[in-house]
Amino acid sequence: MRHSSEVETGLRFEFGENWSRFLRVVNDERIRQAENSLSAMLSPSLRGKTFLDVGSGSGLFSLAARRLGAQVHSFDYDPQSVACACELKRRYFPDDPFWTIEQGSALDSAYLSSLGTFDVVYSWGVLHHTGNMWQALDNASRLVSDNGKLFIAIYNDQGKISRRWTIVKWLYNQSPKPLRFMLVLAVCVMSWWRRWLQDLIRLRPFESWRNWGHERGMSAWSDTVDWVGGYPFEVAKPEAIFDFYRQRGFVLEKLHTQGGTLGCNEFVFSKSGRTS
Repeated sequence: MRHSSEVETGLRFEFGENWSRFLRVVNDERIRQAENSLSAMLSPSLRGKTFLDVGSGSGLFSLAARRLGAQVHSFDYDPQSVACACELKRRYFPDDPFWTIEQGSALDSAYLSSLGTFDVVYSWGVLHHTGNMWQALDNASRLVSDNGKLFIAIYNDQGKISRRWTIVKWLYNQSPKPLRFMLVLAVCVMSWWRRWLQDLIRLRPFESWRNWGHERGMSAWSDTVDWVGGYPFEVAKPEAIFDFYRQRGFVLEKLHTQGGTLGCNEFVFSKSGRTS
């Protein structure tokens, strides 16, 4: 089923539509924050490295990798997300031969095999939205060069809580747009009212809202819409991801977990060149 058909039947969230709104607030500070988050998990410089952004979304992290010196290949299943990356390239790296942007799927083996391998394969918060997470995780592993790195982020498995959120996300995508907005607004208030109240008591109204996601250059509203609407939706425990990649010859270098909450656990693996 093609992307447009999946959206029309309520089987897929329009991530690209959300990212296109996010581009309105992208500025130099957010780009620097994205660069810092990549450098913290990978290395201070990506100069001379090949970097594959699997599910590039807004294109912000492809842009960050390019500014850090990498040769970047970005692709996304959502055509509006592809357009977002193209817009950022137009703004900051027009006509750059070292940044390629395409439409493609993390589940399309023929497309992926045409790409070759990369020094860094990056897929933050993407593969659990493909509809076949474990196949997408396996596909991503095949794109990493020997001694290369794989940087992924996958939603933490919260058991019954995760299953309830799956229903919320399905309901969002089955609803007409006015109801979708009301659902996001309800979740936003439910999630944020305590922090808003604390900010008000400190005489710093909405400070936490404004500073949300500063470590990755993201925005609170875009992240809330993405969270409520993000469907398909799968989750995994950290140990399941670790075992999955260990069996494919990868070594865990860095791990940042959500401590039992609903966010994404971050993993950086290196490819050892052997399988166990």
